[in-house]
Amino acid sequence: MRATSEESRLLLGFETSDDAAVWQLTDDLAVVLTVDFFTPVVDDPYEFGRIAAANALSDIFAMGATPQVALNLLALDSSLGSSVAARILQGGADAVSEAGATIAGGHTIDDDEPKYGLSVFGTIDPRLIVKNAGAKPGDCLYLTKPLGTGIISAALKIDAISNEGARPAIESMMELNKAASEAMLASNAHACTDVTGFGFAGHLHEMLAASKTSAVIDFSALPLFDEVWELSCAYCRPNRSFSIMDEAESYVAKGRLDDAEYDNRMGIMCDPQTSGGLLVALSEADAPTFIDEFERRTQRKPAYIGKVSEGDPGTINFSDR
Repeated sequence: MRATSEESRLLLGFETSDDAAVWQLTDDLAVVLTVDFFTPVVDDPYEFGRIAAANALSDIFAMGATPQVALNLLALDSSLGSSVAARILQGGADAVSEAGATIAGGHTIDDDEPKYGLSVFGTIDPRLIVKNAGAKPGDCLYLTKPLGTGIISAALKIDAISNEGARPAIESMMELNKAASEAMLASNAHACTDVTGFGFAGHLHEMLAASKTSAVIDFSALPLFDEVWELSCAYCRPNRSFSIMDEAESYVAKGRLDDAEYDNRMGIMCDPQTSGGLLVALSEADAPTFIDEFERRTQRKPAYIGKVSEGDPGTINFSDR
């Protein structure tokens, strides 16, 4: 049905914590809009630019949409010189080009603290939007990238991990979620979100609350970068994780876990991610297609981490509760 009013053209806003806004133009075409930027998580300007761009593009991919045009958002101390700005922007441009989209300008400001990101315009058939809401009891939950980028970044800042040890996480943050999005679309996913600043627990909670469902998670199945468990247990965690943990205690059931085990698990699940993977909910019947399509594009398997269930909306339980 054609949208008949300005209000009805806004198919998705912020009400269900979806990854991007969706505005309907015609029966067959909607635009998907997002914006994201942050301070550096790595020292290399090119890698910072590529990570920030991949993170912003991920919002479009999580909706099942195709990115078309992006605008740069750059804040940089002018004393750093144009070469640093050029490397950041080149990293962003390369990520956007790989996504099949175009950089069409942007905006820069002089700022003591560097920041970079994108405003992204994408398109989709409004009937094919993959939302936060839509997960159904019995759905399988898959995660397409390991967790722990926040912990790795925190460890790098205090030399608790080597650059070589952090390399897998950096490469993961620079990787687009394009392949994961294509696999999701090929397998009739019911719901999807990307795992970023609210951590795995926060983004799963938003999906479950919007879907009026709960979930049972196999913590041992969560994919982690090397050393992340040990670093988290040693409280090498970003400051943001503690505020996420405080909020998550209201929806992550402790069950029979002792205080130490619950805290250690929460340290992982509440680690704020940068350019994390897609969290996908789909039927058990469609799961083999998703696995095959994802593996064909990436040469690795997505991690099956639990199931959607009936229960108190938004609640996360552990399978060994």
